[in-house]
Amino acid sequence: MTIGTDMDAHSWAVAWMCVTFTRGLSPEEVFTRYGADPDQARLLDWDTASDLVSGDSGDGTVCLLRSGRIGEWAFCVEEEGGNGFGGELLAVLSRGTETYSLATTEGIDVFQYWRDGTCVEYFEPGMEHTRSEPHGPWWDRVEAALAAHEGEDGGTAPAVALVLDHLGITLDDATLAGPWPSLTLTEDHTLTAPLGDTYAGEGPVPPGTVVVL
Repeated sequence: MTIGTDMDAHSWAVAWMCVTFTRGLSPEEVFTRYGADPDQARLLDWDTASDLVSGDSGDGTVCLLRSGRIGEWAFCVEEEGGNGFGGELLAVLSRGTETYSLATTEGIDVFQYWRDGTCVEYFEPGMEHTRSEPHGPWWDRVEAALAAHEGEDGGTAPAVALVLDHLGITLDDATLAGPWPSLTLTEDHTLTAPLGDTYAGEGPVPPGTVVVL
């Protein structure tokens, strides 16, 4: 990401959201791994999809999931929920591939990179003591991106723009405003583990398991 990146183009990433980027999956596969029924998804634009969120229900908090595929990467933007930065979900989502997760909620921001069910890098920006071992390259990149936009009240948008630039895809406000498969999900749901355990991304699967603090 360059210093001149326009944060106004990524306002969706400023406040209370979670987004994942997973290589090689379809939106249907993403929904399934989140524990949602892909048959319930409808092609909706952002304004219409946002009307689906109704807060709490008898089964727990309701969140909105919107997923799509751009190039090699499937995204899932989550509104009013934090499923996409839980370790159990990311282990399932990244099985056989790789996943980036960025979340900003009330009181906590989190960056994670997972490969084939294993957390490779985890940290909360600005809090070096939260970095997972062994240290990876993303801490320095994210800190530099946030510092370049200090004082702009952009939340984690600079970090999201950084990852998008790394992946070579565009998911700005205009792109996300269009019609994408959308559905709601309650907290009380079951994750779906995919078949197979072969890593399909770049590079070897790192040995061992990184403990997420």
